[in-house]
Amino acid sequence: MQNQRQSEILLESGLNELEIMEFTIGDQLFGINVAKVREIMMVEPVKHMQKSNQYVEGVFKPRDKVLTVIDLASFLELGASEKPERDIFIVTGFNNSEYAFHVHTVVGIDRIYGTQMKKPDPVIFGGKEGVATGIVEFDNKLITILDFEAIVAEICPESSIMYEEIENLGDRKRNDTHILIAEDSTLLSKMILDALHKAGYINTVKFSNGQEAWDYLCEIRDGGDNVDDFVNCIITDIEMPEMDGHRLTKLVKTDDSLKHIPLVIFSSLISAEMRIKGRELGADEQITKPEIGKLVGVIDGLTIK
Repeated sequence: MQNQRQSEILLESGLNELEIMEFTIGDQLFGINVAKVREIMMVEPVKHMQKSNQYVEGVFKPRDKVLTVIDLASFLELGASEKPERDIFIVTGFNNSEYAFHVHTVVGIDRIYGTQMKKPDPVIFGGKEGVATGIVEFDNKLITILDFEAIVAEICPESSIMYEEIENLGDRKRNDTHILIAEDSTLLSKMILDALHKAGYINTVKFSNGQEAWDYLCEIRDGGDNVDDFVNCIITDIEMPEMDGHRLTKLVKTDDSLKHIPLVIFSSLISAEMRIKGRELGADEQITKPEIGKLVGVIDGLTIK
């Protein structure tokens, strides 16, 4: 029954809903998209690795895989647990990798609408780049949704967008294709834009969530302009505040004036189940971050005639 319900959730199409797992560090409440959670387990001893990042506690092997443990309390400068023996490891999976995040307690799971998740102030937890992807008000609580991809990218830059993949494509000419990007992470959106510009795609417009992107598309459509003069390809993340990428995909692909525009889902959440959902919604391609070289190749194939 549980697996059936999970499948039903994954296969619901473009409803702009997500499930978040709430957890605490100190007296602060945070959240993570359930789609990123592989397992929850009690804290275990870890093996410290010399010369590792200061926020990496070490590694441990729960079963057949060695996992890196990231100390979120240390990263967020929130202090150690008062009862460390009761702490929790949240084992996650995204960007084709798995990590264990050390937190203090797990509170529970709630299902929310994307409209309940608001854009955070960019300076929340981590300076100008920020590591919060959204703020949710739910049940008289404020929940900070952390940007786990940005956290891992800061700790381990080589795990993020690889510019060498663009360089390996060789000499490329300037391309005037108009590309719309919907990506909420300040760090990752900058890296994606830089990579696309290196690949010759210099006509880019970027929005922080699906709602902003949709408003832009509607303004062009309803203004009487030729949509193709402004947008020739759409690249969207899945997990975003206000409106997620699946909802944006559904709106675009059910609109007679917009559905011809190639749309690529570029997300850390791509899995077998998510591919089914994206395909049903009409996405032309789905690519797992951080495969930027593959993304450029797909855009070439969809837009170069």
